[in-house]
Amino acid sequence: MSVSFVPVPAGSDFPLENLPYAVFSTKSNPVHRLCVAIGEHVLDLKAVSHLFAPPLQAALQAETLNLLMSLGHEAWAAVRTQTQKLLLRGSELEQNVDLRLLALVPQSDILLHLPAQIGDYTDFYSSIHHATNVGIMFRGADNALMPNWRHLPVGYHGRASSVVVSGTPIRRPLGQTLPEGADKPVFGACKLLDFELEMAFFIGGPGNQLGESIKVDDAWQNVFGFTLMNDWSARDIQKWEYVPLGPFTAKNMGTSISPWVVTTAALKPFLLDNFPQEPEVLPYLRQTLPFNFDINLEVSLKPANDNETIISKSNFKHLYWTPLQQIAHHSITGCNLRPGDLMASGTISGETPDSYGSLLELCWRGTKTVELQGGKTRKFLQDYDEVIIRGHCEKNGLRIGFGSCAGQVLPAHPVTIKMCIY
Repeated sequence: MSVSFVPVPAGSDFPLENLPYAVFSTKSNPVHRLCVAIGEHVLDLKAVSHLFAPPLQAALQAETLNLLMSLGHEAWAAVRTQTQKLLLRGSELEQNVDLRLLALVPQSDILLHLPAQIGDYTDFYSSIHHATNVGIMFRGADNALMPNWRHLPVGYHGRASSVVVSGTPIRRPLGQTLPEGADKPVFGACKLLDFELEMAFFIGGPGNQLGESIKVDDAWQNVFGFTLMNDWSARDIQKWEYVPLGPFTAKNMGTSISPWVVTTAALKPFLLDNFPQEPEVLPYLRQTLPFNFDINLEVSLKPANDNETIISKSNFKHLYWTPLQQIAHHSITGCNLRPGDLMASGTISGETPDSYGSLLELCWRGTKTVELQGGKTRKFLQDYDEVIIRGHCEKNGLRIGFGSCAGQVLPAHPVTIKMCIY
């Protein structure tokens, strides 16, 4: 195993084999720039861009990852190889003291930002256990999965403008709901605010032209890297508004992602066979390449001024539909995908209750309570609760981590009623 000259603590998410990308700034230099994480530091890629091949330098000097994403998998491999070489013991970077002091920045000194300019955001519904649980709650066990679910990756177009980086607070939304037994809706703050444990990936490569599609076994070339996601959900607003076109304002108040983007190359040691699919899918979705990963996921809930409690442990491997199938289906109509587009998994739930990826499932539509440390309980999120999602892979002494994706719930804005006097 190669060794970095930058110290990497035991159990770190960010060894030399990972090098996840992010966009950062510092108080002394507010310009946004690219970095990779190594141990408790980041390597400022702009500061060392002159040590890369000329075709790569402009992408490494950019303020977002979009240009690098657009260059394709051969360029990504070249950047990764050169970055690893720079961080090895005895490297040119280690020997250049002035450059090393400039380019290596403690993570404690940085601010992290959205890693890309997100043009479009699509959220899928790819976990069969989650879809089954929700179906049982709302339609009964005999009709849990809708007839189309096993034939195509169900999804909807989300709101890219409200995708925010980890640490950004999420305000409880206002909206219409239909109280139990009522025949008319009311307006007010969401009462059933929920998290959704998800992962997402960024589209890379040149994408596809409008009117063209991406073949399922070629789609790996369009997966730049993966990030953690919490797709906040207002369950009571959604229940009233989603018929007939699906989620709308119940989802658009905020979607949180981790600042770290872990590349597919870093995840290769944790590759698994794809989830078995029955019945056989249509030819354009028949994937021969394995593209499933053993990624351990967990969700913690932290009430205000209290300790956090792990309330769910799940795994990426539970997803029925793969990212490659999602790309193939998304583009089969000729929809053009572009570098920086974000594609999300949907809630990732396992088979057992402790692996469910939402409070809707954990409290089983409000019929159970979720136990927290100190005797507190939850059914849905309260104001000032913080939700923290973490993820990592671990095998044969190698740990590849995703950092965390966190967000705190702020109270809804007060509802004011203006009186008109005639």
